[in-house]
Amino acid sequence: MNTIETYNFKGKRALIRVDFNVPLNDAFTITDTTRIDAALPTIRKVLAGGGSAIVMSHLGRPKGGPENKFSLSHLLPYLKEKLGLDVKFADDCIGKSAIDLSAGLKPGEVLLLENLRFYKEEEKGDLEFSKKLAALGDCYVNDAFGTAHRAHASTAIIAQFFPKDKLFGFLMDSEVASLKKVLSSGEKPFTAILGGAKVSGKIQIINHLLDKCDNLIIGGGMMFTFIKAMGGEVGSSLVEDDFLETAKKAIVDAKAKGVNLLIPTDTIIADSFSNEANQKTVKTDQIPTGWMGLDIGPETTAKFQEVIMNSKIVLWNGPMGVFEMSSFEKGTKEVALTLAKATANGTYTLVGGGDSVAAINKYNLADKVSYVSTGGGAMLEYIEGRELPGVAAIEA
Repeated sequence: MNTIETYNFKGKRALIRVDFNVPLNDAFTITDTTRIDAALPTIRKVLAGGGSAIVMSHLGRPKGGPENKFSLSHLLPYLKEKLGLDVKFADDCIGKSAIDLSAGLKPGEVLLLENLRFYKEEEKGDLEFSKKLAALGDCYVNDAFGTAHRAHASTAIIAQFFPKDKLFGFLMDSEVASLKKVLSSGEKPFTAILGGAKVSGKIQIINHLLDKCDNLIIGGGMMFTFIKAMGGEVGSSLVEDDFLETAKKAIVDAKAKGVNLLIPTDTIIADSFSNEANQKTVKTDQIPTGWMGLDIGPETTAKFQEVIMNSKIVLWNGPMGVFEMSSFEKGTKEVALTLAKATANGTYTLVGGGDSVAAINKYNLADKVSYVSTGGGAMLEYIEGRELPGVAAIEA
């Protein structure tokens, strides 16, 4: 398999699929450049190797064709500034401008194509559309982990047109390597921390992880479905009654598989969903009527910290409480700080999923853990044990 480190880009036009799906404000200024910044090393590597780069991405969810607010042209000023180059722009990803500009591209030059999703064929994984995109370049580099779980034209289907010239970019490479390390290295103890609001979105993950991990920590709103399933009183806390049986099954399965399932024993409760609400700490199965649990309590936090510190590998997905409110952020913050401490002690720590990443960034700890995954949905599907089309297409 080709790698970005070994591939010879000299004189080649590299068609690079990136994830430039960034948030824009009303003035079309980028409000969070993380995804663009993550793709820059791959673009620079191609240029340094004597190649030229044709960059393609989607942005937002355009409904029926081109819309100015979803145009990638808004990203040009930032891209030019970061690369220190005059980036060319094709106002269509497969039309005449794309064909002409890509044909005239010289080594060291960069061409940005217009939004792929202005064509419905992109999301349909259309073969003809993929072929037109493929005709623009000499090799294909997939660096868009955020869309690796989609079998779209530019993320998976296109790879078949480059049987000997397809590879992962740096970001994709590191994402896949970090997930493989966590799920396949066999290092023990392996601890998975799952939080967030709902059990329903995490069922496949729980089932898959029970075959892999030694400790499974449950936090966040989803813990109350487990508490209620065990017969506890949860007051007005968030509960998914449809998933009580699922929670019961997970508890039974964990025991049968010898997995240490850690469910919070105390919680910080409030009499309303507000930062200024009255609060107190109680046992998680003794929440009074009209009160709701919004964070894990100190006893639980200490227990979780002990388990994390004694682990070789830790995967964290989902906050422990409503960390956006300062009154209920302590559990999430302590877990984040403990992950940083464990990492310094040699534990491999992977953080992924929107809210966990937001928490790690809120406490400025992104560089204190082993890896922060950029692709929420893709990462979760990988943890569920599903094959990611964007990964499989390159590894085939």
